[in-house]
Amino acid sequence: MDYQLLFAVITGIALLLFLILKLKLQAFLALLIVCIVVGALSGLNPDSILDSITTGMGGTLGFVATVVGLGSLFGAVLEHSGGAQQLAQYLLSKFGIKKAPWSIMLAGFFIAIPVFFDVAFIILIPLIYALQRNTKKSLLLYALPLLAGLAVTHAFIPPTPGPIAVADILGANLGWVIVFGFVTGIPTAAISGPFFAKFISKRIHIDAPYESFEEEKSKTELPSAGTILSIIFLPIFLIVLNTVFTSPLVEDWSIPQPISFLIALLGHPFTALILANIIAWYVLGIRRNVAKEELLKISTKALYPAGVIILLTGAGGAFKQILIDTGIGEGIAASLSSEYFPPVVFGFLVAAIVRVMQGSSTVAMITAAGITSPLLAAADYGEMQLAILVIAIAAGASIFSHVNDSGFWLVKQYLGLTEKQTFKTWSVLTTLIAATGLVVSTTLWYLV
Repeated sequence: MDYQLLFAVITGIALLLFLILKLKLQAFLALLIVCIVVGALSGLNPDSILDSITTGMGGTLGFVATVVGLGSLFGAVLEHSGGAQQLAQYLLSKFGIKKAPWSIMLAGFFIAIPVFFDVAFIILIPLIYALQRNTKKSLLLYALPLLAGLAVTHAFIPPTPGPIAVADILGANLGWVIVFGFVTGIPTAAISGPFFAKFISKRIHIDAPYESFEEEKSKTELPSAGTILSIIFLPIFLIVLNTVFTSPLVEDWSIPQPISFLIALLGHPFTALILANIIAWYVLGIRRNVAKEELLKISTKALYPAGVIILLTGAGGAFKQILIDTGIGEGIAASLSSEYFPPVVFGFLVAAIVRVMQGSSTVAMITAAGITSPLLAAADYGEMQLAILVIAIAAGASIFSHVNDSGFWLVKQYLGLTEKQTFKTWSVLTTLIAATGLVVSTTLWYLV
């Protein structure tokens, strides 16, 4: 690899971490600055640098902005309807108190598909408090499975922003990302959730806070759990159906053209999420006598956090394009061509390093995807392998949440833990997610 290009990429990554960690610069601005610096150090002229940034931003945002925006709208209506609490209560009633950690994990797993991690956690924490007061067992027995379910889905399963962004940067098929997200996510959530919670809750006993947390009571009847699950899984089903029908698995089937057209149209992430939004707007809003003005207010508010994620993802796309246009990507690919160091491990390690150093899993995913993307041109990887690579990067970006991650303090505050206890519980849980995700994704990489 050219030493000038090697120096450029090392300097760029070091500068990115300095800007975010030391100067506390917003990651969007930091990534754009690093794009310019890496381009200049690599020998690109100013016009080429800015063209690369424009191309990378535009190519990424065309897909990601739409999906993240639609996903945010969908989640906001679900949250407002009270459907998250209803689904959790339904699963608890079906599993019973003895299996409450498993039902809570599943509730977190499903709810985090349309609802952001921190929002879903805050919505469901009163239920966790009530369980602890009822059983007198450690709060960790119920809280950690919830956190595992939320964290795994947030990292692995679209339409959450992280895997959406990585899939777009790597050119992975979203349907396969969903499939392998579930395949990897279920055992990962089980190991880092109920199994770990059972172990650690015997060693650390935490009681629920004494303060009373009153849940807002809806004036109308809450939607049924079946309705909530149907609406959540509708876009997932359509996207996966489209993926299956356009794969070699069914190439010998004689599918009528009108049916192929309908599946292709409804199974695109844009159309699937638009349809889910319309159904949620009517079933969870209009039919429950929520005013149209209130629904508009909820939807508008939901787009504010989406804007930050969209811009950050665009900057990640620009960084990827700079690495490709400077030739740095080809150099990295050549130096990592050994079969003993596959992209699935490389992507995991890059994401893990960035995550531990600067805290944000989204920044870690996007940075790792940008650096890993040029490796893919050196070999002909199939759609399944690209999807597995997305999961591996997401696993790396989940590792060892600590004091530089806002999630660390959120968990500490709501569970009433000390810093030391938070390291022993939440930090270990996120590391288990990363380790299990790496093992499963690496195994799948060699099987498909």
